[in-house]
Amino acid sequence: MEAVKKYSEYELVMLLKQRQQTAFSYLYDNYSGALNAVILNIVPDNDLAGDVLQEVFVKIWKQIETYDETKGRLFTWMLNIARNASIDTVRSKNYQNNLQNRELTEGVYEKAGSTQQQTDQIGLKKIVHSLKDEYKVLVDLSYFQGYTQDEISKLLDIPLGTVKTRLRTALTQLRQIIKP
Repeated sequence: MEAVKKYSEYELVMLLKQRQQTAFSYLYDNYSGALNAVILNIVPDNDLAGDVLQEVFVKIWKQIETYDETKGRLFTWMLNIARNASIDTVRSKNYQNNLQNRELTEGVYEKAGSTQQQTDQIGLKKIVHSLKDEYKVLVDLSYFQGYTQDEISKLLDIPLGTVKTRLRTALTQLRQIIKP
């Protein structure tokens, strides 16, 4: 039985940049589970999440030359690729159309008869709606819809600094409301 080779992050990146298949296999074997978990937090469909994971590893393979170790760790770079690909997927028109046109499955019928509610989410949204409109919109876009602060700034046409300040103020107010 052959011993499994372990690579340091530096060695792994160098081998990936040299297009070594063994390094890519090592990368997939050691990181696919963590990246898939990140993707599944954003993309609720297992099959689609698998497609996104495949897309992420193709992007990593093609874009490894753009990785800069002075800006962060390899895993963080890959995590951002996975997160962005997942967000792009759920925002795509194709995904939105599929959501609207999907067939009713047995799971839907089972949940339809359920009286169990997700009280954490319902309670949190009620608390957020008690904020001023300028804060409520930012919290909703940032935490419930997954937009970045930069995207919110462009979407609402307000300066990035204003977005950051208002979000910080909103979170402070939410902490005060939640505190017993």
